[in-house]
Amino acid sequence: MEPENLKENEIQTPEFTPGDSIALNEDSFGIKVKRTFNGIKTFFSNPANTILVFFVILLLILNVFPLLSVTKDSLFVLKTEPVPGAKIGDFTFSYWEETLASEISKGYFWKPLGRSFVVSIFSCLFALVFGGGTAFLICRTNMPFKKFISSVFIFPYIMPQWTLALFWKNFFISTACNAGHVGEFQALTGVVMPEWFVFGPFPISVVLGLHYAPFAYILLGGVLRNMDANLEEAATILNIPKWKTFFKVTIPMLTPAILSTILLVFTAAMSSYPIAQTLGSPVEYFVLAVRMKGMIQGAGGAMAGMGAVVSIVLILLGIIILIFNQRATSGRKQYTTVSGKAGQATKQNLGKVGKWVTGVIMIILIIFFCFGPMVSFLLESMIANPGDYSNGLTTYYWTTNDNIRNNITGVFNETDLWSALRGSILLSVLCSLAAGTMGLLIGYAISKKRKSKLAQAVNGLSFFPYLIPSISLSACFFFLSASVSWLYKLPLLVCVILGTMKYIPFASRSSLNAMMQLSGEIEESALIQNVPWWKRMVRIVFPIQKSAFLSGYLLPFISCMRELNLFLFIGSNSIVLTRYMYFLEDTGIPALENAANLILVVIILVVNWLVNLLTGASIDKGVGGK
Repeated sequence: MEPENLKENEIQTPEFTPGDSIALNEDSFGIKVKRTFNGIKTFFSNPANTILVFFVILLLILNVFPLLSVTKDSLFVLKTEPVPGAKIGDFTFSYWEETLASEISKGYFWKPLGRSFVVSIFSCLFALVFGGGTAFLICRTNMPFKKFISSVFIFPYIMPQWTLALFWKNFFISTACNAGHVGEFQALTGVVMPEWFVFGPFPISVVLGLHYAPFAYILLGGVLRNMDANLEEAATILNIPKWKTFFKVTIPMLTPAILSTILLVFTAAMSSYPIAQTLGSPVEYFVLAVRMKGMIQGAGGAMAGMGAVVSIVLILLGIIILIFNQRATSGRKQYTTVSGKAGQATKQNLGKVGKWVTGVIMIILIIFFCFGPMVSFLLESMIANPGDYSNGLTTYYWTTNDNIRNNITGVFNETDLWSALRGSILLSVLCSLAAGTMGLLIGYAISKKRKSKLAQAVNGLSFFPYLIPSISLSACFFFLSASVSWLYKLPLLVCVILGTMKYIPFASRSSLNAMMQLSGEIEESALIQNVPWWKRMVRIVFPIQKSAFLSGYLLPFISCMRELNLFLFIGSNSIVLTRYMYFLEDTGIPALENAANLILVVIILVVNWLVNLLTGASIDKGVGGK
């Protein structure tokens, strides 16, 4: 029965008191909080989201704090480099003015900067000519010995940067250099090489070009191998000379790869320290990286503020160059080199005699630059005076327990050397584990959420350390450690953080490429069965793409073992073997320095062989030397 006071079609509304309104508002607020909490809980229930949030925070800290530290030390008065009329900690542009526009700026900044540009330009040219020329002979001619040349050509890049520099000095140094001894070339032939051939811009450029020639070989070789032959065949039908076809057709199609090679080699050469240090004296051809090292660590850091400015300049140059590279190769102009409508171009016939002559010349060059350093180091480690073989060879510097100089004994009994080797292996293992694991997680998370802004942010932050030259990144952490006392007391930890940052880009790209090849259905089928995330990764994802993931662990190990630029300002001789090797150079015992170089090169080559054996990955496979 309807209430008497309720009229037909009349809606009865409840009457609210002020207390009821407050209760309703409280209930609404509680609902909003609960919904927000549930949304956050749902968001973080996805492992990919949790990984992305964690690495956004971590990478921001790792990238921002060192940069802020080096910037701060370039703008505030330092205790080691006081400014007249200012107190320690006062804001100042004095270091910038002194570096860029003072009486000493020409000798300490502008001239070294110009020399760095000269060396970098000629290094690019040599790397392109030697690396690109080898790639062309491998991919587009009937030259023999291709498989051997292709597999060995990458040795100069795998070996430490200064290995070729020390080999060059050992082999070509002569009486014209006033060094007090002669090299193997003069000892064998009697020919005296001029000083400009042994020290200065020419050898620095050649050795840097040799070290980075594998860049050109891999980038250009991959394009040449898969290039569509339509345009070249059309030029042949029109009776256009081969040289004209090469410069008017082939070279334009290689433009993106050529630009990438030039800019990558240029950036790396601008910040290279060990080669310039080894071959820059005694003519004192100082480049910017060498000057920066002297500013920061020379005379008790009396020019540390100027060193901070130079470090920032190198960082800005690296970022500008790589941004230019990205724009130059990703613009609207499209370069189609593989269309699927034509086969490979006919390999150029070098002639019955010409192909063998070319092959033999290449074999000689490859053996000289790839195996020559090891032979030279072995011989130089077994003679008392560099270049003097008149008294025969001896194992004294390897086996003696006597005090040769400064409490240094033979290689097998030198505890500091083996301690440095153990420290370097430990550092490389820790960096590879950290970088490999982080790279794997970053690649996994980005592949799962690649369209989200969070994934794009993590992708950019993980790649950012690649834009910073190694020596500048080392300087950033040096200034950060000087500001944070507990970091200064833990050099191994700082080195691990530094190495992890630098090698995350390689590991994350390797992991991302592997994850992009996996169908989501593989993991979803396990998810339906309520298999935990860690078990899906260990039992399903990792085994399927273990080659790519293992590369993300093992390649940082190789890179860390041969690295010097990255640890130039951080660590000690007992942690980093490459630092100890430079200490041996200062002691004036060349035999021990050569022996240490030989040990390091052999270890790196053995590890690289194990990488190829375990993962099946080889850096030259994209070129295909068959």
